Amino acid sequence: MTPIPPLLSLRDVTKRYGSFVANEGVCLDIAPASIHAILGENGAGKSTLMKTIYGVHDFDEGTIKWQGKTVTLRNPAQARALGIGMVFQHFCLFETLSVVENISMTVPGKLSDLADRVRRFGAEYDLVVNPFAPVHSLSIGERQRVEIIRCLMQDLKLLILDEPTSVLPPQHVPALFDALRKLQGKGVSILYISHKLEEICALCDAATVLRNGRTVADVDPRAVSSEELARLMVGSDIATINRVKVRAGTTGEALRLCDVSRRDADPFVCDLSGINLTVNHGEIVGIAGISGNGQKELARIISGEDLADGLDADAITMLGTAVGTQPVRKRRKLGFAFVPEERLGRGAVPGLSLWSNALLTTYDHGMLSNGYVRRNRLLEFSRACIDDLKVKCAGPEALAGSLSGGNLQKFILAREIRQNPKLLFVAQPTWGVDVGAAAQIRQRLLDLRAQGAGILVISEELEELFEICDRLHAINHGTLSPAYHVDEVTPRDIGEMMIGRAFAGGDNAVSS
Repeated sequence: MTPIPPLLSLRDVTKRYGSFVANEGVCLDIAPASIHAILGENGAGKSTLMKTIYGVHDFDEGTIKWQGKTVTLRNPAQARALGIGMVFQHFCLFETLSVVENISMTVPGKLSDLADRVRRFGAEYDLVVNPFAPVHSLSIGERQRVEIIRCLMQDLKLLILDEPTSVLPPQHVPALFDALRKLQGKGVSILYISHKLEEICALCDAATVLRNGRTVADVDPRAVSSEELARLMVGSDIATINRVKVRAGTTGEALRLCDVSRRDADPFVCDLSGINLTVNHGEIVGIAGISGNGQKELARIISGEDLADGLDADAITMLGTAVGTQPVRKRRKLGFAFVPEERLGRGAVPGLSLWSNALLTTYDHGMLSNGYVRRNRLLEFSRACIDDLKVKCAGPEALAGSLSGGNLQKFILAREIRQNPKLLFVAQPTWGVDVGAAAQIRQRLLDLRAQGAGILVISEELEELFEICDRLHAINHGTLSPAYHVDEVTPRDIGEMMIGRAFAGGDNAVSS
């Protein structure tokens, strides 16, 4: 029997950026109607390789064959014409346009017809989004839904997905997997990038592992464990998390929110209703929820970026000071640090160097002298951040926008943690981060907790929250559940609350 030729075949593909080699001699075969995983650490070359396949940039050496014929993909339009679609880790949406207007740029049809299709696909695949909502009002998770729906609405032969379940609660992941298997059944191949190795083992029928830009293994993920996949990715065993004891004498509240509500004239912004929350020194409190349920709005109020109308000063108490009407800088001067979920544009300026980005939040930590920037001190600080979490980059002079998403996330986290905050607020700490780096980040948070800091974490990774948190809340439609000790509830319990089941059984008294 004649073997079926690959849908896509790469041979010895190499991509350089100056002296830096992002991909070196990569070989890859994607079979028709397969779900093929691409694995590797942050900076292993996964995104570069996917962008090459999607025509975002050309490669320097090697060949790409599509259905047996050599092709040169000079732009994404050519890739889409062949039937290749991609959902990027950093989304490609115009913020001033609506969802359906964005989709109309690559999918033909009247806006009213496209809106109906958006609703249908959203309902079918549990990716509900308002087609007429302006993109600037959407959370990160909602924006990812738009990108996935846009690809599903095209006549695809190959779909490239980058971390597609990072915004879904556990209950919705099987529905997405069912949708992908339906696409597979219709003959669509899927290139699937994920750092959730259990997903790879459950969903994919092939996997290619990259390390330092090179192909190091092709395996059947159904025949190996997630631990073996992790070892192939990083070249060693993954460190286990150690919950260090909190130092003696660490007591008192680091953060308290009292009946915080927010109403907005924008119908696409989630209102907050009666939020009550306490974070004590020496503990990690987590908030679980599906994107778009008020996390973004709550984060902006806690950080001080949004001074909500009608909010009293004592509605938010931070490190013993009423700050409800105080801006970002005054909160930071108290010992507060913040890692937003949006890395580019909010956590870091892509066109600035890493050391310049370090200045954005460390200016009150000896980085200025008589109004002048202490460049050498910033360079030293930035090198320490890079070393702390093993950030893969060309050094402190590297532009933030040149880093992979996971490596930029590690730099931003290190930048905030190295300021030794008394209160740290982190949104989506390990979104898009590989398994080894995720373990490093979680350990750093636990170490900071052991030093007596209070830490608030918003995450859609329930496994992560149960691993590092002392107490948990769920958020749904702008309402926060009572606090639960992690040994009081299961991930399924929290997941039920995330999708709107009644909050029950909790005891806010555990806050104190």
